[in-house]
Amino acid sequence: QVQLVESGGGLVQPGGSLRLSCAASGIIFTIYTLGWYRQAPGKQRELVATVTSDGSTNYADSVKGRFTISRDNAKNTVYLQMNSLKSDDTAVYYCWTRLAWGKGTLVTVSS
Repeated sequence: QVQLVESGGGLVQPGGSLRLSCAASGIIFTIYTLGWYRQAPGKQRELVATVTSDGSTNYADSVKGRFTISRDNAKNTVYLQMNSLKSDDTAVYYCWTRLAWGKGTLVTVSS
């Protein structure tokens, strides 16, 4: 059974940073594209970033230059480093592969 477990969310002030982690189990981690999505209150879920098995990355325009996705294949973990956070980044962040979704972790950006 594939499981994705996110951690690292919380409350942060505008301009601050957070790092999200997603630990995967039940899959051959190295062969899959992994990603982060987010869903803000009253809005549809949207793609934030993806990283392929060879390390190629893709970002939503709204987070380019501020967020960095990375993966550690030895730890079966994918990360999302979020810098220069804005109130618009407030959302539940979900880890994703094509086999499963995580349950999400809440990020709140507020003063």
